[in-house]
Amino acid sequence: MELGLADKVCVVTGSTSGIGYETARQLREEGAAIVTSGRSGEGVGDLHVSADLARPGEPERLIASALERFGRIDCLVNNLGGTSIRRLDDLTDADWEAAWQLNVMSAVRALRAALPGMRERGSGVIVNVASTSAKRPSATMPEYSVTKAAMLSLSRLVADVYAKDGIRCNAVTPGPTATEAWLGAGGLAEQQGERDAVLARVGAGRPLGRLAQPDEIAAVIVFLCSDRASYVTGAAWSADGGTVPIII
Repeated sequence: MELGLADKVCVVTGSTSGIGYETARQLREEGAAIVTSGRSGEGVGDLHVSADLARPGEPERLIASALERFGRIDCLVNNLGGTSIRRLDDLTDADWEAAWQLNVMSAVRALRAALPGMRERGSGVIVNVASTSAKRPSATMPEYSVTKAAMLSLSRLVADVYAKDGIRCNAVTPGPTATEAWLGAGGLAEQQGERDAVLARVGAGRPLGRLAQPDEIAAVIVFLCSDRASYVTGAAWSADGGTVPIII
């Protein structure tokens, strides 16, 4: 299937591993020019910008670097995010602020920098990576759930405000995915007990009976970036193995 992504300029945040890495890789396979970012000094993009996007000014620097290199941005994928296993009662103001900066303001700042150029050209695509916990909050990831719910609201708001400018904005809500965040030493699985037992339990909690693979989530993101999704905006696409049911 021709996705119409050849020669598109796509910026993917948090793209040195996991879902972001797979998204950048798949976009590149479709012929897009890729801008990657992360704290690592190396990435798979045609341009890689090493940055801590939770810090003010860094998302703007990423977008400026992309514009300087390519002159435009066709697609922006706000994938950056993270969490630890916590209890609501244990969260401090500093914890909430750190989650807000990482999971929300990194995207807000990137959007704010990228939107003027998209509006001037009359086209653009934004995909925000949220979480299934944005739709059904997780008691063990409270600040993550709340900030990812904010990303759903942000996505709908951008879709409504900028549709007249030819800009589409959608969100993707993955469930637990087999990335280093879950599988790695000290990751989300080990924070909850014996790693393999936790992963088995979490996988069994999905109707499909397993965690997602990063490329499965990336495939949904790439589709939403593509011309094949030209009539899709303001949506929150579940990619969670059936975890959160559709309410009819």
